[in-house]
Amino acid sequence: MTVLVTGGAGYIGSHMVWRLIDAGESVVVLDRLSTGFAWAVAPEAKLIVGDIGDDALVEQIMLDNDIDAVIHFAGSIVVPESVADPLAYYQNNTVKSRSLVAMAIKCGIRHFIFSSTAAVYGDAGTEPVVETAPTAPLSPYGRSKLMTEWMLDDASRAHDFRYVALRYFNVAGADPKGRTGQSTRGATHLIKVACETALGKRAKIEILGTDYDTPDGTCVRDYIHVSDLADAHADALLYLRAGGASLVANCGYGHGFSVREVIDSVRRVSGVDFAVVEGPRRTGDVPAVVADASLARATFGWAPRHDDLDTCVSTALAWEEALSRRNQTD
Repeated sequence: MTVLVTGGAGYIGSHMVWRLIDAGESVVVLDRLSTGFAWAVAPEAKLIVGDIGDDALVEQIMLDNDIDAVIHFAGSIVVPESVADPLAYYQNNTVKSRSLVAMAIKCGIRHFIFSSTAAVYGDAGTEPVVETAPTAPLSPYGRSKLMTEWMLDDASRAHDFRYVALRYFNVAGADPKGRTGQSTRGATHLIKVACETALGKRAKIEILGTDYDTPDGTCVRDYIHVSDLADAHADALLYLRAGGASLVANCGYGHGFSVREVIDSVRRVSGVDFAVVEGPRRTGDVPAVVADASLARATFGWAPRHDDLDTCVSTALAWEEALSRRNQTD
């Protein structure tokens, strides 16, 4: 049996591939390399460069490689970009996901894990949000992901097909073994941007909005280490293979940190007092969102191992330093 990982050359996907390889799984990666990197894929995995919307290619991959499960990361993730170009997000995140699900069902693949997002909740507030909370996404990005959740739910009711949709909160950090990390140029992830600033790759970091209804006026987010997130996917895969029913589950730690607190952590870990400026709110951002992940813990037995902001920052900073060395030799 083989696991197909879409978007497996990207930030979260590459961590997932390493997690599967570490567990002895056979892995095929499908990635068009628009934001991912071939070198980020574990060498033991088979990389196929292509688009998840290419039905003929996807069908061939599924039939030729004894695929028994799909873990679907491929997609676009920048909230303001989705506001500026919503149709591109519905095409890449929703329409192409529909094609991927259809091919999985056609090829008899019964297990599917989907990379969803806390953005489906909209302005959930600072109290930990549960999966049964109303979904009211404030951006095309969040809506595009929620639409895919709906498709998965309907498909699972009509076919011999089960899924887990994991709603991520804010993913951070890098592989503690230093094998992969967030490598996308121009990435908007706060911790990466702050680490780049600490290392002199950026002149300053801008706080986007200081007048939110939060304790210090800046956005509050639940930051989850990427390795813990990969573990959640691995646990969900075992759950589905054991006959578990379809479900939606949050992935987060249950407590949040503000933008200012994250910047303070990066300053503390790096020892660098870098420049910070204040700017206007970013379109589509919500004041605060924090996870209640008790369902994943109870159902999969998921047990996070890196629940510490400074740990997220230190691994991200170490990766950023390694990436600098890599770029110097490329």
